[in-house]
Amino acid sequence: MSPYMTDAAAWQESWDRQQEAYLPDREHRFTTMLDAVDAVRDTTAAPRLLDLAGGTGTISLRALRRFPDAEVTLVDLDPALLALATASLGDRATIVTADLNRPDWVDALPHRDYDAVLTATALHWLPADRLTGLYAEVREVLRPGGLLVNADHMPDDTLPELTTRLLARAEARRAARYAAGAVPNWAQWWEHAAQDPELRPLVERRHAIYPTGHSQEWNPPVSWHLGALSEAGFTEVGTLWRGGADAAVVAVR
Repeated sequence: MSPYMTDAAAWQESWDRQQEAYLPDREHRFTTMLDAVDAVRDTTAAPRLLDLAGGTGTISLRALRRFPDAEVTLVDLDPALLALATASLGDRATIVTADLNRPDWVDALPHRDYDAVLTATALHWLPADRLTGLYAEVREVLRPGGLLVNADHMPDDTLPELTTRLLARAEARRAARYAAGAVPNWAQWWEHAAQDPELRPLVERRHAIYPTGHSQEWNPPVSWHLGALSEAGFTEVGTLWRGGADAAVVAVR
C-alpha cells in the first residue's frame, strides 16, 4: 500500500490541490479571514474560534499555524472529511459532528462565546431560509464584538456580464488543468477516497447521509448575504474580500 493511501498529511495535500482547481486564490481568502480575527481578538488571551462546516480542517490548520494557542472547534457532518480533520488536528481542536440543516446544531458546541466563526465554500448547499436562520444562530454563539466571516461563491450583482466572463475564463483554465492530469476533480477525489481501506466505510456512510449528493448549489449575490446578516442583528456588515465571482462577507456582533 502506498503512503498516500494511509497518510493524513498526503490526503490534506490532495484535498488542497483539488480545491485550488476551483479556487486559485484560496490561500488569500484564508489569510484575509485570519487578519480579521487578529484585528478583533484580545491579545492577552487565546482566541476562541469556530470552524463552521470545516471539512478536513483546512481553516483550523491555518488558524493554528497563525495562532498556536487558539482554542478551535470544528463542526461538520461528513464522516470521511471529519476523519481526516481528526487525524490532522489531533487534540489541538474539538471536533463536533452536527447537521447545520438543524437549528439544534448549536447544542453540540462546547462554548457560546467565540471570538470568530469562520467558514469557506460550504454554506452554498443550504437553501435561503435555512441560511438566514443559520446566520442568526451564529450571532448567538459569538461574544460581543466577535465576528463571522463567510467566504463563498458570491457574485457582484452590479457586474453581471463581467461575472459571466470571469466564470467562463475560470472554467476554461480548470478544464485545462483536468485535461493535463494536474489535479483531480471533485468526483475523482471521492473515487480515490473510496479506494482507501480506512476511508471506504466512511465514504459509504457519507453516501447514506447524502444519497443524492448535497442539495442544489445556491449562490446568491453578495448583496443578499449582507441583507440577511443585517436582518440577523449584526452591528457591522460588509464585504471583507473579493476575488472574481467569489467574496468573503464579514459581520460583527
